[in-house]
Amino acid sequence: MQRTSYAPLYTITPTQDATDVARDTAFAKKLSAVIRLSDEDLLSMADLHRRRRSFALGQELYHEGQSDQRAFVLASGWSCSYKLLENGTRQIVEFHIPGDFIGLRSVLFRTATHSVESITDVQASELLQRDFRQIFTQTPHLAMAVLAVSAKDAAVVVEHLITLSQRTASERICHLFLELGLRLDRVGIGNQSGFACPLSQYQLADYLGLTSIHTNRVLRALREQGLLTFQKGQVVFLDYQAVVDHARFDPAYLYHDCAIAPDVYGDVTT
Repeated sequence: MQRTSYAPLYTITPTQDATDVARDTAFAKKLSAVIRLSDEDLLSMADLHRRRRSFALGQELYHEGQSDQRAFVLASGWSCSYKLLENGTRQIVEFHIPGDFIGLRSVLFRTATHSVESITDVQASELLQRDFRQIFTQTPHLAMAVLAVSAKDAAVVVEHLITLSQRTASERICHLFLELGLRLDRVGIGNQSGFACPLSQYQLADYLGLTSIHTNRVLRALREQGLLTFQKGQVVFLDYQAVVDHARFDPAYLYHDCAIAPDVYGDVTT
């Protein structure tokens, strides 16, 4: 883990129409699954993406207790949110993939409630408090979309709590890979065949409440049962439906409609 001040900031100058640039981002694809984005929304998003930071593998985006409020939209790469316990062990609470909004709580609260570390090299757009004020005052439709996807991300955390308390080790691994596959599919980089996955067995263990040795044994058993493989940074579903059945996976929590705006394809007026 590299604890630094902040990664160098640089500005992106779009070489094509700004709305097209914003529309092609993973963040826009994620928001578009909730509410249809107008050109005004896309222009606002293009402004957000112009302030960009790069983080090397293992570098902190921010750490627990940090007081300068800022958040990030992950443009590329993976990261994780975690808490360090008094005995030095780590509990990973979220994995972040391209398109994810990271650190909303750190902007709303006076200090960050957890730490975020890059799992791969990361490109992330930086958002400050003034950016949020602009979104909520000038583009309320976009603000509704941001709130909706944040609520969906919270649903993933709730499901994780159920995983830790109610699922077996093999169910935990299968459930996580199915969830990641659907989340990646939403932003165009995964499917039911499998996906590139940069997670180590140690990171899987820290997220799933297992030891790395147990994680290795369970992965081997899943491979021998013909369910899935996780080798050389690639998850492959050998029998997708069998994995779903084994994990008792219900993806409904990933697909809730946006109730705050009943007409998800129209303007929010109430």
